[in-house]
Amino acid sequence: MKWSNSLFLTFARFNLNYSRKTNNLELKQKTMENKTIQRTLYKVLRKTGVHRDQIKLDASFNDDLNFDHVDWALFVYYLEGFFKIKLEDQEINKLSDVNGTLEIVSKRALVGLS
Repeated sequence: MKWSNSLFLTFARFNLNYSRKTNNLELKQKTMENKTIQRTLYKVLRKTGVHRDQIKLDASFNDDLNFDHVDWALFVYYLEGFFKIKLEDQEINKLSDVNGTLEIVSKRALVGLS
């Protein structure tokens, strides 16, 4: 009876450690995916003509980055191209700042919608 309890405890500890390692790995993968998405969004903004000093998470496209119609067209074109997604008009209208765009693109990229 002692042997089976000891074996059970060893197995339970192994499962707990494996579970923690798996969760840590998933967290690291999501963090890496988020960093990749941030870098790609940075490239899109640079390609659109935004100076690197202006790119901040809270930067507003209209107020801080002074986007006009041409900038918006380029931004959406590069955004869809780099991320291989198709944005609907209502989604484009929701894009107001860098952080919001990052959230929308992250959801689309992680879900795998295109």
